[in-house]
Amino acid sequence: METTQPETQYQPEPVVEQPANWKRFFLDILETVILAVVLFFGINAVSARVRVDGFSMRPTLEDGEYILVNKLAYKTGEPTRGDIVVFIFPINPQEDLIKRVIGLPGETVSIHNGVVSVNGVPLTEPYIASPPAYDGDWIVPEGQLFVLGDNRNDSRDSHQWGLLPVENVIGRAVLIYWPPQQWQVINQNGQTVAWQEALSAK
Repeated sequence: METTQPETQYQPEPVVEQPANWKRFFLDILETVILAVVLFFGINAVSARVRVDGFSMRPTLEDGEYILVNKLAYKTGEPTRGDIVVFIFPINPQEDLIKRVIGLPGETVSIHNGVVSVNGVPLTEPYIASPPAYDGDWIVPEGQLFVLGDNRNDSRDSHQWGLLPVENVIGRAVLIYWPPQQWQVINQNGQTVAWQEALSAK
């Protein structure tokens, strides 16, 4: 006589929910926030992002472009002629300006008949919008710089308000990073170079 065994039904083991590890979750968030803060202050300690406001540096820099500024450039070195620098405006410390270094400490800057000369030597300036339509002579003492905008006849600069204390300089402009289609490196001569050309020159 055939007998059948009762089927053994499979009983799944009850799922035991692990309590949420809120402590680990909180520590992960805290570590992320601390890392973000360290990176933020670290990046700001060595660089600044500046928006060009106005047309005083045309054609080198255009209104609305964003510039990366190296704040460490003059911690170990000195400004050189041709550098494009961002600085605290001596007349209004609440305002930052961007101009080109023309005269260094101990030099004499002369502007006559549309030509800028330093210590009697005319400068070659392929970057300017047009020759300056003003004349003048300036002696640059120690601790000061003579700066001009590339758009010489539409720029508030040293020919109007005087010399720039070196201590007011925030840093040297090194890169146009916005808008993306105008991404360019600003080289040691203060001239813009396409990033492909800058890399190939390394």
